[in-house]
Amino acid sequence: MDLFNYSRRETSEVNIGAVPLGGSNPIRIQSMTNTSTQDTEASVEQAKRIVDAGGEYVRLTTQGIKEAENLMNINIGLRSQEYMVPLVADVHFNPKVADIAALYAEKVRINPGNYVDPGRTFKQLEYTDEEYAKELQKIRDRFIPFLNICKENNTAIRIGVNHGSLSDRIMSRYGDTPEGMVESCMEFLRICVAENFKDVVISIKASNTVIMVRTVRLLVAVMEKEGMSFPLHLGVTEAGDGEDGRIKSALGIGALLADGLGDTIRVSLSEEPEAEIPVARKLVDYIVTRKDHPFIPGMQAPEFNYLSPSRRKTKAVRNIGGDNLPVVLADRMDGKTEVSPEFKPDYIYAGRELPAIRESGVEYILDADIWNGEEGTWPAFNYLQLSLLETTRAELKFLFLPYMALTDEVIACLKKHPEVVIISQSNHPNRTGEHRALVHQLITEELKNPVLFFQHYTEDHAEDLQIKSAADMGALIFDGLCDGIYLFNQGSLSHAIIDATAFGILQAGRIRTSKTEYISCPGCGRTLFNLQNTIARIKAATSHLKGLKIGIMGCIVNGPGEMADADYGYVGAGRGKVSLYKQKNCIEKNIPEEEAVERLIELIKANGDYKEPEK
Repeated sequence: MDLFNYSRRETSEVNIGAVPLGGSNPIRIQSMTNTSTQDTEASVEQAKRIVDAGGEYVRLTTQGIKEAENLMNINIGLRSQEYMVPLVADVHFNPKVADIAALYAEKVRINPGNYVDPGRTFKQLEYTDEEYAKELQKIRDRFIPFLNICKENNTAIRIGVNHGSLSDRIMSRYGDTPEGMVESCMEFLRICVAENFKDVVISIKASNTVIMVRTVRLLVAVMEKEGMSFPLHLGVTEAGDGEDGRIKSALGIGALLADGLGDTIRVSLSEEPEAEIPVARKLVDYIVTRKDHPFIPGMQAPEFNYLSPSRRKTKAVRNIGGDNLPVVLADRMDGKTEVSPEFKPDYIYAGRELPAIRESGVEYILDADIWNGEEGTWPAFNYLQLSLLETTRAELKFLFLPYMALTDEVIACLKKHPEVVIISQSNHPNRTGEHRALVHQLITEELKNPVLFFQHYTEDHAEDLQIKSAADMGALIFDGLCDGIYLFNQGSLSHAIIDATAFGILQAGRIRTSKTEYISCPGCGRTLFNLQNTIARIKAATSHLKGLKIGIMGCIVNGPGEMADADYGYVGAGRGKVSLYKQKNCIEKNIPEEEAVERLIELIKANGDYKEPEK
């Protein structure tokens, strides 16, 4: 794989109704209904809204036989109104439902974690190799008849692995690891290959972006080793809503799209399904503009491990680099005054002079050529004037450095000045590739200077900044290259929005926590309570609990599994009933929905994790 130059991975083409996927086809956009699949009219109307927004596939939950059979009526209802969108049946726990759904849907999603294996109970199971082989034979015996039905009906399948619903069998042998997720998928893919079944799409998802990106990278490497080129469906599960959902999705999906991986995407927001489509469209369109970009002559550092990267080793310069959390750098030179008391940058670049009124708790940076130290030891900032590195007395020096300016002279200067923090800048169409190239050259030259990434935009809408900046930062964060971020926007957005976006990116990448994290699903026909209202109520009561992870899940498919990654969980247990979790342990079952939020707060208080909000 070329880390520096964008091109899409070559994949096989999969026929899904009249909308083929993979091969030379464009990256497809999709969403999922949250109506009852037994409600034909509601499902048809919502599917139409998804299509009208630009969705190219529509998925519906089929938790039982009745739902699977009603796909026929939904299909008829759409076709009668000239909506030819392929339908995708989403099946968990019951392989018989998949058999029926294959008769009426253009594609069927099955979950390897519960297709034959029983639902996850977090039990440690012991198998001999012979016993394990028998379990695999059970899968073959049940899966092959389903593939035959799909062949007869020209139905595609998606093998959809979720971090939250790995089977106890896989967990017991491989642990809660990317390797376990990949093997869960490969068991089914190998059967498809043996049976010459080619209309297969793969997804391998998690709410944890680090796990999601590492697992997809590993899956592609394993498939390549075994001669497979199946297309990929990308998504971050339970991404949440609002700016958090957009940033987390763009960071995880964007990191993979940037490396040419992905043939269809779904942005899973806890909002109306049609709201997902414009976000997905903006993300895909932004990434694919990199096609045929000018060549970047980057060289991969020999010690870099793409499949299992670790943070680049740097020399700490005050609170930057080393083992320090990544910092946020911002500026205030446009006269705008709206800032966020919740998200304060670590450093503010002030240009030629310090402002008359300064924000508390923030360090200011001045241009090196006017810095004289008389007003304190302000950090100095310069644009590649190497002589200033020698003469400026500042303890902390920032050097603004594009990749193509990283000459032998600059490298020699940086070796003499480990106290210099590099600000990597790129105006390249593939800025991710050029930022990567600079850091890989630093690694090769054994330079330990910390690196901040300067990302320049001209956005007037918060969503556009969130999507683009998260997509640009994704691979840099997951590669372990990021010591800080500097978002610079020349549009009309306030500093409060820009700063919140920078901190949101670092949190979504699991490298710096600055607020409560919500792992919330988008909802589907299995959800038996008002998900959006519930999320709003939980956020209102807990958003001040910085660093706490709270899962809000519509049902048990991924609920308990994702609770293992959350501190507390709120999971739909039945109509109007909710169960509460502490990590993966169910603490209270079947609480009336109207009491559940208050009981969740009581649970958090009982475990000492609650504090009253500041007035």
